[in-house]
Amino acid sequence: GYEWDPEWLLTDRQRELRDTLIELCETEMRVNAKRSDDELLFPRRNLELLGEHGFLALTVPEEYGGLGENHVAFAMTCETIARYGCASTAMCYVMHMGAVAAIMLRPTDELVDKYIRPLNTGLIGTLSYSDPETGSHFWYPVSSNARRENGGYRISKKASWTTSGGFADFYVLQTTSPDFKGYDDLSVFVVDKEFCEAQPSLWDALGLRGNQSGAISFTDVEIPGEQIVGPEGDGATSNDEAVDPWFLIGSSSVWNGLALGAIDIAKRHTTRKKHVDVGLRVADYPTIQDYVGQAVMETNASRLFVLSVAKAFDEATENNTVVLEPGVLARGNFLHWAWQIKFIAAQNTAKVVDKMLHACGGSGYKRDMELERYLRDAKAGWVMGPTNEVLRQFVGKAVLLGFESLDYWNQSYNRRAVENETKKLDAVGKRELAEQLLSEAQSQEAKEPAKA
Repeated sequence: GYEWDPEWLLTDRQRELRDTLIELCETEMRVNAKRSDDELLFPRRNLELLGEHGFLALTVPEEYGGLGENHVAFAMTCETIARYGCASTAMCYVMHMGAVAAIMLRPTDELVDKYIRPLNTGLIGTLSYSDPETGSHFWYPVSSNARRENGGYRISKKASWTTSGGFADFYVLQTTSPDFKGYDDLSVFVVDKEFCEAQPSLWDALGLRGNQSGAISFTDVEIPGEQIVGPEGDGATSNDEAVDPWFLIGSSSVWNGLALGAIDIAKRHTTRKKHVDVGLRVADYPTIQDYVGQAVMETNASRLFVLSVAKAFDEATENNTVVLEPGVLARGNFLHWAWQIKFIAAQNTAKVVDKMLHACGGSGYKRDMELERYLRDAKAGWVMGPTNEVLRQFVGKAVLLGFESLDYWNQSYNRRAVENETKKLDAVGKRELAEQLLSEAQSQEAKEPAKA
């Protein structure tokens, strides 16, 4: 039953979609999850199943062959796949839908015909935004560049982590723009699979072992001009309006789904396992009831937080139907709420899977119950970028010092810190620093003449 699920937030159609997903999970996807985990297999078949039932184009308008659904439906879908089926598939799906969202933020006839209309034939996309030099600060791609050439672009990109790397059919990636002017001057491109340099199936991690999130690169790839997504320099807006909102809603829902799946397993085990010496099931012990009760309440609090933010996105975009002009934000105005849901969901799932293991005892430690896979998969939530450490600092700093203090793009300096440090210099040190700064200023002015 669904008495512990927030049914009132779903439409009748969304409930039908959820029931379809549960059936797919129970009949095929969950079995495939074990194979992916054991053998490091990319969950291609599970993603194809989603395509066969329209989920690879869930949020695409119906006129382009999609289901025309909204952010709440997306959250429900990610949660359901992770809960009943396969967390690796769920994360690949999140990245796929993030790539779709980036294209649909700036749709063109060429991009729609090539990448959007064929989605439900099994065409799989992904996002490639990370950088080996900047870790979980994935919005800061220093190991990339793009230059204009032959009416198109020549792209180079290195990524330290790319879900579905080497397996996806197309990659939405971010690089510095041609005529790069600083790290908010970023551009977004779509590049096809044949140009991706990857070592597939070398991803060997604690959990999410099927999603193949290894390093990839694109080296001097020439693409036609129509492969750019939006205008040059649109990358920062694309981050805030498409990539981050969809990724944070989706990934937070995956962590909630894993917590719910662990509770499901614990419920099944503890209501069946009996201690014949005292005539009690494990579920009859008050301690176990406390574990499960707290897990359900805290997980539902996290779910409702995620769905509330998804609902805010729906209202801001008229149920995901508004096409925004470059530079205009709708979802991006709620981004600080999306940071919070990721932190809460990732923190909660790690706590819940641990407690459900305690509830199941030694039986839960064995692989055949599957709880240990949920535990390993859930541990990815905290460390997946932006990590919970980054988000916690972002929120705290923004609350105390204002959003401008975050300085995403490394464009402002801490004057107080600089002045404090220069006070420590003697006269010789100050002169050397002044000469160095003047030399750098002259060099910079020669490259970029000061505006009148």
